[in-house]
Amino acid sequence: KHTNTTAQPRRISSPTSLSLSTTQIMSSKHQKGPDLKRFMDKKLKLSLNGNRKVTGQLRGYDAFLNVVLEDAVTETTGGATENIGTIVIRGNSIIQFESVDRIYTS
Repeated sequence: KHTNTTAQPRRISSPTSLSLSTTQIMSSKHQKGPDLKRFMDKKLKLSLNGNRKVTGQLRGYDAFLNVVLEDAVTETTGGATENIGTIVIRGNSIIQFESVDRIYTS
């Protein structure tokens, strides 16, 4: 008796997941990952999930929007700041980018 061991494709039930998959497929035809070149070595303020905010200089990024910030500072709940140095932030937790430095476009 032979059983079919090929995996059946899973159906995506959430419209959000479908939209995200379509976006990822479309963006892979044009470019790999986000275009953050113009933000390199600029000071950015990132809003993260959990109502966290981090400010620092962008030193690197990848296709998944994981970023490396240097001289990073985090805001605590009371409004105080804490220096946390060089950090890597997973792109999945980033809600918003805000440029603190002026960005020149050519």
